[in-house]
Amino acid sequence: MTTVTSVTSHLEMTVTQQARLVFSVAVAAGTPTEREDLVLTVDGAPVEAREVTSLAGTRLHVVDAPIGRLVVDYAADVTASAPTPAVTEAELVEYARPSRYAESDRFNVIAPTQFAGLTGQELITAVSTWVNGHMRYIPGISGSEDSAIDTLLAGQGVCRDFAHLTIAMLRACGVPARLAAVYAPGLIPMDFHAVAEAALDGRWQIVDSTRMAPRPGLIRIATGRDAADTAFLTVLSGRVKFGPVRVTCYAHGGLQQDDPTQPVWI
Repeated sequence: MTTVTSVTSHLEMTVTQQARLVFSVAVAAGTPTEREDLVLTVDGAPVEAREVTSLAGTRLHVVDAPIGRLVVDYAADVTASAPTPAVTEAELVEYARPSRYAESDRFNVIAPTQFAGLTGQELITAVSTWVNGHMRYIPGISGSEDSAIDTLLAGQGVCRDFAHLTIAMLRACGVPARLAAVYAPGLIPMDFHAVAEAALDGRWQIVDSTRMAPRPGLIRIATGRDAADTAFLTVLSGRVKFGPVRVTCYAHGGLQQDDPTQPVWI
């Protein structure tokens, strides 16, 4: 029997100066769906969105929005997450480098020292366990410019902060790592969710140091180096006053079990 996960996202904002916006709310390219709808309006009138797919499979919707109240509604019934291809040589290089929010070059002493002698799956699990044990999850506590080093110093953050810290430490230990934005059944409070992915034995595995939702049920939205590549909204030009966001994600067959010591792939 096919298990269906229903996902929705509702975004509201006021465009105060004509803007070019990029939304990343649709499930990733290749995701099997039974139904999918994306509707954008400004002051109730439909607005066109141009779909562009990134090399990582992220579906970006580009909108040239006039001044007014912009509403984005997305809904899909998903039967599985997007398949993840084998790790490529290019990815092993790209996701081993420092990036804006996961500046692994600043962890080149602390991470190898903290996890000395560990390799492979043992290392990945140890990094996730360490981040989970040393950071406090506090909704709304961090800013959009906070990076992995900011999170380490603060000792607290939200899911993207946990993911950035995990990614930076893994990269500093020689493990290529990246960020995935996902819909997460069972997440409380419900929102867009961010997790890390680590490359091991030619595959990308999910590493969620928050441990707030079972990894086997995650539905991929976007993939990239860090939050700069995976944000649900990017303002390329113009001005926008952001409003409320509502996200739902319901697994009709129930939540799957998750053992944080075992690898999971989506």
